[in-house]
Parts: sequence; C-alpha cells; structure tokens
Amino acid sequence: MYSEINPHLAAVPLDKAYRLLNHGPTVLVSARHLGVDNVMSASWACVLDFLPPKLTVVLDKMTFTRQLVEHSGWFVIQVPTVAQLEMTHQLGHHSLSTEPDKLIRSGVQLFEMPDLDLPFVTGCSAWLACRVLEEPGNQEKFDLYIGEVVAAWADTRIFSDGHWHFESADPQWRSLHYIAGGHFYAIGDAKDADQRSSRAHPSQ
Repeated sequence: MYSEINPHLAAVPLDKAYRLLNHGPTVLVSARHLGVDNVMSASWACVLDFLPPKLTVVLDKMTFTRQLVEHSGWFVIQVPTVAQLEMTHQLGHHSLSTEPDKLIRSGVQLFEMPDLDLPFVTGCSAWLACRVLEEPGNQEKFDLYIGEVVAAWADTRIFSDGHWHFESADPQWRSLHYIAGGHFYAIGDAKDADQRSSRAHPSQ
C-alpha cells in the first residue's frame, strides 16, 4: 500500500501554502496513531491564517480519523484530483472502524515524508502537514479542528511558482468540489479581473 515519493513533488513556501486551499476543494484528511493509518474525505476545510499558516477542518465525532487526530495531535490535508473521484467518494462513505480493509478497497496508496510520522496519499495535487492547535470548545461543540501548517508540498505538473495551472494542465488534474449525493464539480476555467480598475476601499 506504500509507494515511492513522487519525483514531481516540491515544497511550497509556507507564505504561499494558503493558495493550495483558497479555491475551496474537497480534501482528504489522513492521520496515524500507534501504527494505524486512515484517510477520510472532507468538504468543510478552509484557510484560517497566513503566517504562520493555519487552516480549519470539520471532523465529525463519528469518524475514525478524528480519533487518530485526537490521539496523535497531527493530520495531513491533501487535495485530490478528478482522476481520484471514485476513491474520494469511497473514502467519505466507508469507515475503518467497521471495514478494516477500507483503504485497500478504496484504492489508496500512501507514502511517507522524511522526519514526519504521517501518512500521505499518493496521486494528489497538494499536501499540507498540520499540527493540531488545541481548542477543546470548538472541537467538542462544533467538531472544528484548527491546524497549523508546518510544511506543504505540491505536484509541479499542476502547481508551481505559487500558482495553480488548472487551465493548462490535463483536466484529470482538476480539483473536486462536493455538492451532495455523490455529485461533484471539477474546478472551472480561469477568469481574470481587470486589475487596472481595482481601487482599495478605505474600509477594506
């Protein structure tokens, strides 16, 4: 179930890490504790802060991944692609607690990064390793976890120089955006505003 590190994987500077999630993709959350790995899909993940970079993700109390995150204090957020649609859907509808072979049946392959005891999902377009910032009230009441991004990477075939290249890459690299009932959208075409007409508002 483990694969080699992607040769196209490159580190993303932490001050640009927010761009990996700023377009609101469905994500995969992976975690490890005492040698047990799991991966789940999540739709409610977003950027919280720039430097140090922070993000939030909702992890329901019923999920096995949440237990691993609570015990280890770490998790990985990764951005799956259109090519991984079926895997992403399966990971959101099956639990490791009742299906011990969930990852194998879903077609998940994992890899590891040096000096990080975390599972990373092969084939994604971006990865963010996060340390949990404990907020017991938010976690218990809202299922909301805050993570500080300690390192980030992206596949240079789709993200480089701090920018996504969805409009020029193969459509299979596009990110997924979940709606409901197994229905996803892939990110659309790029549209650029006219920066010459932009004016900063005093209250902005």
